[in-house]
Amino acid sequence: MRDLMVAVAQLGPIQKIDNRAVAISRLIDLLHQAKARGCQFVVFPELALTTFFPRWIYDRGDMELEAYFEDSMPGPETAALFEAAAQAEIGFYLGYAEKFGAGRYNTSVFVNQRGDIIGKYRKIHLPGHSEPDSSRLGEHLEKRYFDVGNLGFPVYEMMNARMGMAICNDRRWPETYRVMGLQGVELISLGYNTPVGLGEPFQAAARANFHNSLTMQAGAYHNACWVAAAAKCGCEEGYNMIGQSMIISPSGEIVAMATTLEDELISARCDFDDAQYLKQEIFNFTHHRRTEAYALITERTGIGDMVRPDKALWDQSDE
Repeated sequence: MRDLMVAVAQLGPIQKIDNRAVAISRLIDLLHQAKARGCQFVVFPELALTTFFPRWIYDRGDMELEAYFEDSMPGPETAALFEAAAQAEIGFYLGYAEKFGAGRYNTSVFVNQRGDIIGKYRKIHLPGHSEPDSSRLGEHLEKRYFDVGNLGFPVYEMMNARMGMAICNDRRWPETYRVMGLQGVELISLGYNTPVGLGEPFQAAARANFHNSLTMQAGAYHNACWVAAAAKCGCEEGYNMIGQSMIISPSGEIVAMATTLEDELISARCDFDDAQYLKQEIFNFTHHRRTEAYALITERTGIGDMVRPDKALWDQSDE
């Protein structure tokens, strides 16, 4: 059996007053809990080092805004997390705000058991708005502060498995999972900060947890892979964010889920051979996918005209 003991390290709120040292101390504590459980790999949330700063209005380049971004990874403050993980011989996924030249990205990295970064991903599906909206109860300005990721959806060989990354809103888009599925992904790590109550319809807020699990369960099943998803959650700076961190099997079933909106560790043994029936039968891409019928997916971004088949292919009334 080829398997991996995976932990998902949910974080409760990080307030604006909390510095990186506070956040990193909490991450290290969760890492030690994972070690005590015999886990080999830990998934931390999106933007795990700071409060969710896209809720505030800044001009790009503002010094306060810039302070939320990491100049390097690991840096002077995050080095302690890397050292703790290497000492414990645990790999991890970490989400943070990245400076890269003139670019600003919502980023995640894979770190192996020796504390080496072996893979990077930059968030592609940025939600929210570029400009403030005074009609809303709260802002969500990721489009204002982050550039669209430019690394695609790569899959990396790590810990004897094919592993990929996604961040928050990426989980809502089936293309996220399918691009990695076509690379034989076996485990997708995903961090998120998902606010509610910013002015969306009541029904949308009420269904946030349902849609959170729905999209990830579907992605796991349709691509016969494990999904390990970590939330930063709770009431942060007066705004609520959903929790429901979870680990999902290739069958689409939730095998572990957080029950609080605080720092909490969940874990599961991920058996990668468990997906072989689905990969070889139900979702055998080589035998069953029909790419000639899917061209519209990459040819068109927004909704456009209906596409109808040649009538001669289905109507024999004129013969």
